[in-house]
Amino acid sequence: MRLIETDALIIGAGPVGLFQVFELGLLEIKTHVIDSLPAVGGQCAELYPDKPIYDIPGIPVCTGQELTANLLEQIKPFNPHFHLNQEVTELARQDDGRFLISTSAQTRFLSKTVFIAAGVGAFQPRKLALGGIDAFENTQLFYRITQPEQFENQSIAICGGGDAALDWAIYFAGKVKRLTLIHRRDEFKASPHAITQLREYIAAGKIQLKIGQITGYRSQGGKLDAVDILDADGLTQSLPLDALCVFFGLSPKLGPISNWGLELSRKQIVVDTARFESSIPGIFAVGDINTYLGKKKLILSGFHEAALAAFGAAQYVFPEKQIQLQYTTTSPKLHQLLGVADSH
Repeated sequence: MRLIETDALIIGAGPVGLFQVFELGLLEIKTHVIDSLPAVGGQCAELYPDKPIYDIPGIPVCTGQELTANLLEQIKPFNPHFHLNQEVTELARQDDGRFLISTSAQTRFLSKTVFIAAGVGAFQPRKLALGGIDAFENTQLFYRITQPEQFENQSIAICGGGDAALDWAIYFAGKVKRLTLIHRRDEFKASPHAITQLREYIAAGKIQLKIGQITGYRSQGGKLDAVDILDADGLTQSLPLDALCVFFGLSPKLGPISNWGLELSRKQIVVDTARFESSIPGIFAVGDINTYLGKKKLILSGFHEAALAAFGAAQYVFPEKQIQLQYTTTSPKLHQLLGVADSH
């Protein structure tokens, strides 16, 4: 089991975790990043790679995948090290104040600071509870969509009533052979705009709405060809399909984080708003994983948190150094760190 020493260990490689690398880099704090997923981008890239995002400052619109690519380009000068497809299993403070962290891949880190940017925790979609149906996962049964073009000329069903289900239903309306939205009731937990647009598409016949729950499925020749839907009247009907996309949301799994002695509130880490430090000195929490008075779960809020957390961490990494706020527009030192000194 190898031991890696670092200034900062970031748990979570979503947009906020990636921007944390940037903010720490500006302060010359070296980082390593761990994520349970096999690729960077977090749930933003995993669940909504092609979904447009409109509230990133200075970027009128971008997809989750584009945002991830831009953030990776932005942090290149700081040469972060990524450790993917593994979860943190243990964390313990050492006598010298540093943290010893172990992962499921038998990697160990000795870090002066820890940043938890794990979103809602380890990525685990809530799955359809039907015995044997997991045999069709990633061929005809999907809990995330990364290649929407694969559904062209297919009859697809989308199950769910939240933002992800409605957004994809609206996206596919008119682009596939037949589109059915399955939800247990005729009420949705999504943005008002999405609900209005969905109603319009249903009225226009572009989306067929089935009220009920999936209770079974039919297969033939090793292929999924229909699902059984139980409606409110207790009647079951069969819906033929080529593909089934299920969006029941994510199941927040803090995992070992819940055993580290951090102050928690509803499975979220309580932090201060000056440095976004947890109840354990040296451990910071940024993004959707944290909670404080007035918390808003927005990517741009996470970016703000990452900036202040970086300055909070600097006192642990450079205890004898007075950290001055510098601006990337005018600071020769920051230009050198960013590799743009010659262009100014």
